[in-house]
Amino acid sequence: MKFTRLTKQQLEELHQEFINFLATQSITGKEWEGIKKNKPEVAEEELDIFSDLIWEGVLAKVQFLENISAQQMHLFHLTDKEMKLISVKVLNPDIDLQTEVGFGWFKKNFQGDYVEYLTASKAYTENKSLDKFNLIKQGASITKGALYKWFDDMIK
Repeated sequence: MKFTRLTKQQLEELHQEFINFLATQSITGKEWEGIKKNKPEVAEEELDIFSDLIWEGVLAKVQFLENISAQQMHLFHLTDKEMKLISVKVLNPDIDLQTEVGFGWFKKNFQGDYVEYLTASKAYTENKSLDKFNLIKQGASITKGALYKWFDDMIK
């Protein structure tokens, strides 16, 4: 397994896709019930394969990720060739960017002395999807990139 198994809730939401996945392997609903009952290890393998396929599809489309903590924002633009990062650090320990008040303070003071910026880029390893997945595993969320684009325009 390359990534992680989808959660029970995710699998429930992708029920029809899973049925289609089983159908591509000529496994009927009745046969699936038998596999789960009599060959649980095979059922586990099928769930793992399906999970990896779903993750591959999602990760292939991801262009922006955000990882926001109390004092830092890591904003990623995932291009075809590299991962670009805009890192924002708030030096005021009383500010929590994860709160409405803290983010409001940041919007008013983003050009002040209590905010530092860093930009960087990094080439992917041989497995681009795994690089993206590892960022998600570390707490990043998939976004449409509005925050990254705003900072990118401001920095230019």
